[in-house]
Amino acid sequence: MNENDFTKQLGYTLIGEGDGGGITAAYTSDLLSDVMGNAPGDSVLITIQAHKNTVAVADLTGVKAIILCNDRSPDQGMIDAAKEAGIGLYVSSDDQFTVSCAVGKLLAS
Repeated sequence: MNENDFTKQLGYTLIGEGDGGGITAAYTSDLLSDVMGNAPGDSVLITIQAHKNTVAVADLTGVKAIILCNDRSPDQGMIDAAKEAGIGLYVSSDDQFTVSCAVGKLLAS
């Protein structure tokens, strides 16, 4: 899957573009230690954690994009960190369950 599918097919707001596609999985969690231990590489992280530590964990684990749910707005530090790491950053007004289901459907197609 390509990162741009999040905006084109799901309508999420692009905050910062990442390095591109190759997303093969998704992981939903707000506990960053859980993400570090369990998120697969080449995935998208679905979370409400809108700060630069989320980007650091995503970068460490090979996550390619982050979708912030419930209209959480990233601060400038998170935006800058995502850009530097080449991680796509998106915002959705939907809750984590709804986003997880939508991304799962997209990955399965």
